[in-house]
Amino acid sequence: MLDALGIPYRFFRHPSQFSSLEQAARERGQDPEQIIRSIVFRLAKGDYVMVLVAGQTQISWPTLRAYLGQSRLTMAEKSEILSRTGYPIGAVSPLGLADPMRILVDRSVLQEGEISIGSGVRNTTVILRGPDLMKALGPVEVDQFIQRDTVS
Repeated sequence: MLDALGIPYRFFRHPSQFSSLEQAARERGQDPEQIIRSIVFRLAKGDYVMVLVAGQTQISWPTLRAYLGQSRLTMAEKSEILSRTGYPIGAVSPLGLADPMRILVDRSVLQEGEISIGSGVRNTTVILRGPDLMKALGPVEVDQFIQRDTVS
């Protein structure tokens, strides 16, 4: 997909299974804030949304519910994530989704020049520039969905 769009990127394969965001960042030569997590939420039966956030930041559930106009939402289960995205947990990418879904991008994603995202294959990542990711994603919604001054 990135090749077809003419977007520069590189793959990185971890030498072994990593156990933390910090370890993954260190092996990639990045800061933890440069690693973009793709988190899938179920809004209703058959209705999902993906939220992209940088590093260890935590999504503010009240902010996300208010933005989506939902009183309830839950994180998607492993089987739902695999069937809806085509990717296993730990490798979820916002690119090339098996079933297109609404994508929300937290502003934290746009604060770093170079970022890494899931590639669809565990222990492998795609490294590219933030503006290039946004170009590849096409129309997405950008807002603040994280808890301020809070990390896990």
